[in-house]
Amino acid sequence: MTELVERSSAEVIRAEAAKLFFERGYDATSLRQVAAASGLRVGSLYNHIDSKEHLLLQIMGGIMNDLMASMKLAIDFDGDAVARLRAALAAHLKFHAERAREVFIGNAELRSLSKEARDVVIAKRHEYELLLQDLIEEAGRAGLADVVDARLHVYSFVAQATHIAGWFKPGGRMSLDEIVEIYTRMALRELRVEGA
Repeated sequence: MTELVERSSAEVIRAEAAKLFFERGYDATSLRQVAAASGLRVGSLYNHIDSKEHLLLQIMGGIMNDLMASMKLAIDFDGDAVARLRAALAAHLKFHAERAREVFIGNAELRSLSKEARDVVIAKRHEYELLLQDLIEEAGRAGLADVVDARLHVYSFVAQATHIAGWFKPGGRMSLDEIVEIYTRMALRELRVEGA
């Protein structure tokens, strides 16, 4: 029971910190504010975190872990290279729209981390980008896509999703599924995938 309470407290702290980092910025948010928003005293906060930077690293590392898990789940099926790439792109876009606050923190606050902590996040990003790159190259090798430069295609797709995180709002003129379908088709057309 204690482990469940501990985990729940840690999750609350991360969620409240993410909300404050998004609204105020990392530098303008104090641990006192995080503690108050989490319903804790500052001293109690240190039972769950090592430092403010460690908290930011947990948020940023967690978002990358969740993004990677989402991608792996989406492509875990038997299908041709384009079907798997389409599933990966759709998962990538949906994730960025649905987790926009954390995506924003991940992009805006990377500079707030020490070099050592920043390297941890960058390594996770690189691992994720390599998975996407492998899917693109697989489609190219299968003759199903015209891959000009797989790495540049990855950067293009990542930028598109990051952009969605900045403007998508539920209840707009198009649903998230409609937007994901259009963006996925545009990405596949960039690769000259037949029927995209």
